[in-house]
Amino acid sequence: MVVMNMYPRPNVLGIVTRNKEILVEEQYGKHSIGTGHYYRPIGGTIEFGEHSKKTLIREFDEELGIQISIIRHIKCIENIFTIDESIGHEITQIYLVEFVEPKLYEVEKFKVVEGGIITYAKWISINEFEEEQQILYPNGLTKILREIS
Repeated sequence: MVVMNMYPRPNVLGIVTRNKEILVEEQYGKHSIGTGHYYRPIGGTIEFGEHSKKTLIREFDEELGIQISIIRHIKCIENIFTIDESIGHEITQIYLVEFVEPKLYEVEKFKVVEGGIITYAKWISINEFEEEQQILYPNGLTKILREIS
């Protein structure tokens, strides 16, 4: 077993909902249950000395060019996972957020730019994650979505 990092990675994710859907970034690659498409809400690594709320506002601005308002803190979850026999460890603050500009809820697909890599974020029904039709990370987030929807 190889350790990906000697310390847990602190990060933050923002949950944006529209009806019974959640805005998630689509990614492709190796993950804890295989290789393929998987989804994750918008967010990122908390910088040393930066509060998780500030990180979240910064990440939405940097990755999507979108301003958000934080509604409330939902939960902190600890995610320990394995990819190709390497252990990863994240401690994730999760917030319920909303777009400052209401017209953005009408947009179906958002371009996500991070470090020269372009991916897309889109709305996916929470039911698709509950019924395991799609894969959502971090582990345990689907259960949390059931509690808030």
